Amino acid sequence: MSEARHSPCRGERGERYEIMYQFSFTESVAGKAQEVSRQLFYEIISRKDIKEKCKLIAEGKIELKRKLPAFCWHAWFDEGKRKNYCAHPSGLIMIDVDHVEEPRQLYASIEKKAKEMGLLVAHVTPSTKGLRLVFPVPQGMDIVKAQSYYAHALNLQVDACTKDLARLSFAVPEDYWLFINEDLFTSLPALPCRESAASEIESKQAPAVNSPSPLGEGRGEVASKLVSPLLPEGDGGGRDVSFNGIPYSTIVSCLEERLGGKPAHGSRNNFIFSMAAYLRYICDDDPNWIAQILPTYGEAHDKWRRTIDSACQRAQYKVMPNVVKDAIAMARHKQENENEDENQNTLPPEMPKKLPFLIQHLTKNVPEVCRPAVANGVFPALAAHLHGVKFWLIDGTEKEATFMCVNMAAQSSGKSAVNKPIEYILADIVERDEINRKREQEWKDSTQTKGANKEKPKRPDDLCVQVLVSDMTNAAFVQRMKDAGEHYLYTNLEELDLLKQLQTNGTKDVGKIICLCFDNGKYGQERVGTQSVTARVNLRWNWNASSTIQKGINFFKGRLVDGTLSRINFCTIIKDKSKPFVYGKYDEKYAEKLKPYIANLNLATGHIECKQALELAQRLSNQCAEEAALSDDEIYQELSYRAVTIAYLKAMVLYIANDMTWSKEIEEFTEWSLKYDLWCKMHFFGSKIAEDKEKENVKGLRGRKNLLDLLPNPFTTKDANELRQTEGLPEGGCGQMIRQWIYRGYIERDCVPDVYLKTQEYINRA
Repeated sequence: MSEARHSPCRGERGERYEIMYQFSFTESVAGKAQEVSRQLFYEIISRKDIKEKCKLIAEGKIELKRKLPAFCWHAWFDEGKRKNYCAHPSGLIMIDVDHVEEPRQLYASIEKKAKEMGLLVAHVTPSTKGLRLVFPVPQGMDIVKAQSYYAHALNLQVDACTKDLARLSFAVPEDYWLFINEDLFTSLPALPCRESAASEIESKQAPAVNSPSPLGEGRGEVASKLVSPLLPEGDGGGRDVSFNGIPYSTIVSCLEERLGGKPAHGSRNNFIFSMAAYLRYICDDDPNWIAQILPTYGEAHDKWRRTIDSACQRAQYKVMPNVVKDAIAMARHKQENENEDENQNTLPPEMPKKLPFLIQHLTKNVPEVCRPAVANGVFPALAAHLHGVKFWLIDGTEKEATFMCVNMAAQSSGKSAVNKPIEYILADIVERDEINRKREQEWKDSTQTKGANKEKPKRPDDLCVQVLVSDMTNAAFVQRMKDAGEHYLYTNLEELDLLKQLQTNGTKDVGKIICLCFDNGKYGQERVGTQSVTARVNLRWNWNASSTIQKGINFFKGRLVDGTLSRINFCTIIKDKSKPFVYGKYDEKYAEKLKPYIANLNLATGHIECKQALELAQRLSNQCAEEAALSDDEIYQELSYRAVTIAYLKAMVLYIANDMTWSKEIEEFTEWSLKYDLWCKMHFFGSKIAEDKEKENVKGLRGRKNLLDLLPNPFTTKDANELRQTEGLPEGGCGQMIRQWIYRGYIERDCVPDVYLKTQEYINRA
């Protein structure tokens, strides 16, 4: 461990003081974060309880890892709340190298280069099978780019999941630490990131580290200085300077979009004024800072600068405008999408090599790239054979095997590959259905031969038809459910949009139907006609559907935060031109091998328990909770609750089909299926769910509001219109509202067209 000496800085009057990187520590995953001093740091790594826990973890008790205290190298937090929205960047970047048999040897191989690049910390991870490194964030880089920068320079394969400001790093005992640079406890200017950075990486040239220097006083000033741009005044357009980990250039671009796009000639000054007025809220009301990130948009430099200064001299309202909040949210989501290509997790988790025999058999004839989707897509049809079968869940409630599977993939990617396996799975049910369809037709024919005054024959009560065509009326759907009793209906929907033709009590609400499906809720219709179908029964309906990606995203738009998505099992197909797209042969031999498993499903009845499946479900639930806590991802946590239930139900279906026999293959498949389902949901909908949640939080505010107080000072007509829309007020009333405010002396027109200022009288009154 390094014995590098610490040299305190001196102030203007010669007094000694220490300024450190502001990073955090928490006693538990859910604990309150506190900032780390030099003394606290060494106290932590010397603790006996940490040493004892890490010893047990290294012996295989991985579950103890979550009970370790942890550092958050990336940030410090307002009021200790370890949430991304409360985070302030520390100027540090953490790099994880996982699955390393000899991490100490790996460190020895990169030690010299890493120290030249400004290495601050190196230690072995709690499992003793990983290496963690901490560096300063190079000037102008965000977390993801900094990780890529160091990883490339050191030729390391790093864990790309450590991109959140709130990401934790579990503490380890003193003998796990390979290097501690005392510069960690004194502030350093951020490493330069020039236009030649790429060539520096390619030539393996380490960037120079400047010597320590005092950066000023006051909480937050150090962290701000570490990430602030060192650029010529007014030359900041397009530079990657971060605000809470989001490049200012991205925020500026999104703010431009919110204000209607870049200005045309003749409207530049007004546009620059508005942009500067909004950027004050994220640039510490500093015109020099704004000048570093705001483009001139073709305006003369001196006029552009005067406009920025003018905007910053106006009175500023204390609440950040919604326009700015929206731009930050847009920028965050845009950044996440742009980072996906750099993230090693852009591909879904790989399916286990060794599968349960039933899944192996059902997927063997489909192209390799389609197998993950087919492996998930067969469960709605398999579970349609279960009749009156229920399972206990880990929360003590009971559940039937309900599956709704949506395959979202590109056109011509092989979405129909699941059709043949489903056809063979349902062969026995379809055969029974044909008999009942024939009987039903005979009844219909007999009713038509009777005269109007003749007594019509009664419809048979046992006309159970389970496999339905995709094009059906709501009345036919309700009648089939009534006939089926406790049997499950099944439909293979060619297009996801076909769900829209169903309705409950006259209301077309696909989200409600999906929720009723998953929960076996009551569904039906009320009709007064003697020949009309009137029934209200428990909804038991398994189905498959497919869609292109964009159509699928549009379909669920508006249903992202109401529980609809979490009840569906999602899958996809990732095209790979290097793998041949070839189908195998479906024949009688294929059918014969499938029959014993189908027979086991048909024979099952009542409550069925499997201790191993319940233990697995609990373990998976704990894993998801840990993953969500470590990544501070509330959306992942919410989606995981029902995803665990869906995975558990798959395990139970496989257990029954396998003659009530548990296997390691079932366990591994179930765990993969859960991760795969959650990957698809987060990949397709994660950022959009976040957007909807933010909108929901705004709309959730209740009570009479002073709209003028909510507007920035100054504001434009567009600001006022957007605020009215956010508050659910009718369109077309904005002009009248502004005229009333002017008449009452609340606001006055600015010299810039379409800009309004709150009067001093109104401000004093407030």
